[in-house]
Amino acid sequence: MLTRTDLRSAVPSPAELRAALPRAEVDVDAVLHRVRPIVEDVRARGVEAVLDYTEQFDQVRPASVRVPAAELSRALDELDPAVRAALEESIRRARVVHAEQRRTDVTTQVVPGGTVTERWVPVARVGLYAPGGLAVYPSSVVMNVVPAQAAGVESLVVCSPPQAEFGGRPHPAILAAAALLNVDEVWAVGGAQAVALLAFGGTDTDGAALDPVDMVTGPGNIYLTAAKRLLRGLIGIDSEAGPTEIAILADAGADPVHVAADLISQAEHDPLAASVLVTDSVELADAVDAELALQVKATKHSERVATALGGRQSGTVLVSTVDDGLKVVDAYAAEHLEIQTANAREVAARVRNAGAVFVGAYSPVSLGDYCAGSNHVLPTGGCARHSSGLSVQTFLRGIHVVDYSEDALREVAGHVVALADAEDLPAHGQAVTARFRGES
Repeated sequence: MLTRTDLRSAVPSPAELRAALPRAEVDVDAVLHRVRPIVEDVRARGVEAVLDYTEQFDQVRPASVRVPAAELSRALDELDPAVRAALEESIRRARVVHAEQRRTDVTTQVVPGGTVTERWVPVARVGLYAPGGLAVYPSSVVMNVVPAQAAGVESLVVCSPPQAEFGGRPHPAILAAAALLNVDEVWAVGGAQAVALLAFGGTDTDGAALDPVDMVTGPGNIYLTAAKRLLRGLIGIDSEAGPTEIAILADAGADPVHVAADLISQAEHDPLAASVLVTDSVELADAVDAELALQVKATKHSERVATALGGRQSGTVLVSTVDDGLKVVDAYAAEHLEIQTANAREVAARVRNAGAVFVGAYSPVSLGDYCAGSNHVLPTGGCARHSSGLSVQTFLRGIHVVDYSEDALREVAGHVVALADAEDLPAHGQAVTARFRGES
């Protein structure tokens, strides 16, 4: 089922590994020329353009962009009790974890009379995107809203594509999740036009203002990602998310049933999803292939899963040792990394690059997707080498507050002048010495 890359003779250099390892190929630049006119049209025509594109891409034209509050309440009232209970538990656990992430202001006395305070200030208004393509993700509403609320963001709007099946509103599960989280502003708009409307704002069909946001977070398709790239600067973004990824570092002691099930769980998302097994055991690799042959046939989205597992972005990488496997997974920098080896906690502690690490046989990625308390909006495409997943910090800005007394400034004035002169910016120095004119 999975193609194999054999690195047992020698582990290549990090640069060679990046080139050799399976990876989904998503060229955002290739669609920018298609997205740019949409963004410009929304800038010029506002909601009318948004509704035109919605009708073209989603085959439905909502009566309005903003979903009435009564529809949010009704969606929650009609939600399956088991799903409601699961969402409530997901929210509870996420709040427990994210509440611990809130930074506190710190004041440092540099010299007597001179302090620098770092204040952590939340972004004022944020747009949170919940996809609605091949699947519907109320869990993504939870993962976006909880850290934003923990950060203290005062104004939130959830965007999700309208569904023809539900009269041009987002899926009821999305509306119900927003209601559970006390978010009362939901827009029925998806894709690139959603990011553009969030960035520029507009006027709804009933004349109500749709205020622009300062930041947009949440995953979406390549067109939404391209719009994020185009509008970055006017708005902040969390990341340019690509197709989902799972890498599993496993040894001969791993259960092939578990490994195969976990690879399938992420392949279920998208035909471009990446499922990668890294192992020092040919026997395990063979057993996983045999399990995949059985489990893929039995899963609901078997065609989608088979396409993902058979794509060039998925595969098995054979290594000589678990240590070599660590080098491979660090070079790969997976969105989700499972460690299913002996001494899994010890091995996991040595991982340097991953969006999230799942330790041992009973911490599958699916747990993190829903109810671990961690966040499932994570860096993809190798970005875990330098970026983090969504967290409370995503929605906070550090502002330095400088407070120096007259004596404290006088004491350092000579150094400021010396550095200003060295950079040929004498007015910088004069801005200090002007305060002490007439002093010897």
